[in-house]
Amino acid sequence: MHSSSKDVAFKTFTTATFLCYVAAYSLHNFDKDGVVPDIIDKAPTRQLKLLYGSIDVLSGMVLTPSQVKDRPKVEYEAEKEEFYTLIMNDPDAPSRKDPVMGEWHHWLVTNIPGADVSKGEEVTQYVGAGPPKGTGLHRYVFLLYKQPKGKMNFKELPKLTSQSGDRRANNKVREFVKKYEMGKHLVAGNFFQAEYDDYVPQLHSQLAGKHKTEL
Repeated sequence: MHSSSKDVAFKTFTTATFLCYVAAYSLHNFDKDGVVPDIIDKAPTRQLKLLYGSIDVLSGMVLTPSQVKDRPKVEYEAEKEEFYTLIMNDPDAPSRKDPVMGEWHHWLVTNIPGADVSKGEEVTQYVGAGPPKGTGLHRYVFLLYKQPKGKMNFKELPKLTSQSGDRRANNKVREFVKKYEMGKHLVAGNFFQAEYDDYVPQLHSQLAGKHKTEL
């Protein structure tokens, strides 16, 4: 191998190693920012890759509601023959100091074949961050679980549209994963934080005026 080829290989290796280190270190924010124990009992061992356009989310980073109004691209390593569930919840509704409506449910996709989220069953349509004015930073937590029984029946779950905030409040991850026996099958996770910006009133209007303080 020529020295130039060795240099390229070394740089590629060191870059990949550094990125893995950064991702692993950012998972400590699950504990630092209280996602553990507020939503789950133990931090995931792998970071779920979330891309909002060119923004590659690291756990705990602060974004704006304007930046996350469209659903992200989600990437992860998967077993091709397995099925997965992706959950996005906000425990800080209407605020972290008074989370009486938490966890507020933002997105739920079940029966994802392998790593292709687009082919899963979107039970709850994606709604971006909409923290009420003056309530500070909210945590928006994404958790990916492997379904222990393969493809499953979720027909009893209500289909929640992005045009309404109805029935999104008080949806606990712990209760969901216990019911469907996924608690021991957490594959990866990630979260960002956001507080009010000028996009939020537009989102509240989209939700037809329901649960305006529960995002």
